[in-house]
Amino acid sequence: MEPPPELELEAEIALLRRIAQGDRLGFEELYDRFSGILFSTAYRVLNNQEAAEDVLQDVFIQIWEKAPLYDPARGKPMTWAITLTRNKAIDRLRSTQRRSRLQDDVQRETFEHFDDRSSFDAVASEETSQLVREAIHKLTADQRQAIELAFFSSLTQSQIAERLNEPLDTVKARIRRGMMKLRDLLSPKLQRAAFRSQPLKQPPDQ
Repeated sequence: MEPPPELELEAEIALLRRIAQGDRLGFEELYDRFSGILFSTAYRVLNNQEAAEDVLQDVFIQIWEKAPLYDPARGKPMTWAITLTRNKAIDRLRSTQRRSRLQDDVQRETFEHFDDRSSFDAVASEETSQLVREAIHKLTADQRQAIELAFFSSLTQSQIAERLNEPLDTVKARIRRGMMKLRDLLSPKLQRAAFRSQPLKQPPDQ
């Protein structure tokens, strides 16, 4: 027989209070209670098991750290945990989309005058992603910081300017120069990768 909801709520609040005091057994019990629902919440947003598992781990780290800040007057423990999970999953989804957009932008600029579209499409996305990551590390510190905040931290250019305490035009210029440098760095590498992906041509029949 299921316990009344009121007793469940009291038990969950008590667990968070124990966690706030560093009680690991309480933390493990809360994990057993919440992990299934929180994983499902993350999976519905991300539609990817590995990403959802990563989010679940991050959320329980947050719960461990933020348990002292939990206020029962602001909502049930489960509601609070689901909100943390949904926000973390959305942040991860946006970050993934930003990384994909960065790669698309660089590829589009790099292959703007590259006519062999079939070769372009043949470049493995994993190899391209690795090339982009390596190229980013060759940017100046200012350019790298602006691009990473824009594409990996899901920040708008205005938010980046505010965080860095820099004029918006300065931030836009850094991102633009950084993208141009990425294009210059990646253009020959991506083209070589594309050409490598082409099948060898057979000699004509005699």
